[in-house]
Amino acid sequence: MTTFDERTLVHAFRDDALGEHDAVGLAAAIRRGEVSPAEAARDAVERVRAVDARLGAVQVHVEGPAHATGAGGAFAGVPTFVKDNTDFQGLPTGHGSASFRPRAARRHAPFTRQFLSSGVTVLGKTRLPEFGFSPTTEYDGAEPVRNPWHTGYSAGGSSGGSAALVAAGAVPIAHANDGGGSIRIPAACCGLVGLKPSRGRVVPSALGRQLPLDIISDGVVSRSVRDAAAFLAAAETHRRSPGLPPIGLVEGPSARRLRIGFVLDSPNGVHSDASTRAAVTETVERLGRLGHTVEPVELGMDPSFTDDFLTYWGMLSFLLGVTGRTLGADFDRHRMDGLSQGLREEYLRNWRRTPGVLRRLKRTREAYAASFRGLDLVMSPVLAHTTPPIGHLSPTVPYAKLIERILAYVAFTPVDNVVGTPSISVPAASPTPDGLPVGVMFAARPGGERKLLEIAFELEADRPFRRIQDH
Repeated sequence: MTTFDERTLVHAFRDDALGEHDAVGLAAAIRRGEVSPAEAARDAVERVRAVDARLGAVQVHVEGPAHATGAGGAFAGVPTFVKDNTDFQGLPTGHGSASFRPRAARRHAPFTRQFLSSGVTVLGKTRLPEFGFSPTTEYDGAEPVRNPWHTGYSAGGSSGGSAALVAAGAVPIAHANDGGGSIRIPAACCGLVGLKPSRGRVVPSALGRQLPLDIISDGVVSRSVRDAAAFLAAAETHRRSPGLPPIGLVEGPSARRLRIGFVLDSPNGVHSDASTRAAVTETVERLGRLGHTVEPVELGMDPSFTDDFLTYWGMLSFLLGVTGRTLGADFDRHRMDGLSQGLREEYLRNWRRTPGVLRRLKRTREAYAASFRGLDLVMSPVLAHTTPPIGHLSPTVPYAKLIERILAYVAFTPVDNVVGTPSISVPAASPTPDGLPVGVMFAARPGGERKLLEIAFELEADRPFRRIQDH
């Protein structure tokens, strides 16, 4: 068992205005007048300064006063960060790439406006791997984002910067988005709650609206389930989702007992490692003790799903290479990292498959829906193996080896992006033998976020999530 010490574990918790509050708790303290928004922002800035030299999570700091948005909203005065692939007026948007010089955004992205409507105070932007393609936040020629539970390990990706700050206690909540697991993967790596909403639940991104199949959802990573629930309720107050049932504010578990299917291994043939299987098995036992019916299930997936998703992924890299000058006049696709270039080259070898790929990916909805017959939720690992050390998934690894490693790791999350279903990562009760967090994932039918939050609330109440500050 790894001994947690100052060489490996990083956190910012201290006796200040933020204390040990989650976002809901801090907002309540601000409303009661116990803490001012200025004090919360000041102390969050100090916390970020205290840990970021070791974590490398921040891309851009706001210069001067924090961007306060007024007194209204569920998270009024709560300090936070926006991920650096989403425009925030006046701040550069770099997408984690060295292929261009980022320029200041002229206006907020639609999701930024939705997020700001909750009352948060934005302190800057967090790092992501180039264009969000990687499940780890690492670079060719720059320092990685490190996991605050153990700085020798990955914080996940692509929302790795946000997850590292929240897990370390620098801020209670931060923006994340997910095109193949990028909310849920870093949540699992860093011991957080990460909910990928249903397609259309929050305002669509500009990129998502342009894609033949929108796989991108925005959300947050947080240390508590109630923060995830409060975010969705606040987002719904700003904009009611057309075509989806309203959620409202979910405040705890449901009395209703559910029928839950579970899988241990990915239908694409990837087997989970021992610690991951143990996390799922332990959660199955807990759910049974809590009165739920839990049974094995087989996910209906086309055998070509992994190859098709990889082709679609490559298409995104190819399109970015073609349209990159819209990001910056000096854009040079030859400066894209090894993963981005490898994906692009793989797509160029297979581009003729694109119509069939799109047809099959869109048909995934029917097969996946069939897996839910008679079930309320499906549970699985978030990832096929536990958090890897820094370097294992670096873009400097030769592409053939790197993509093999990625596919052996990211074996569960992409299907919910393709189908548009919501899914949530919550920390398992027991860590790895090295003391690192492990996540388990629940998926629901489209619009089923309420059930996901209720089951997450129940697991959190049954055994509160591990706290980094206790180690």
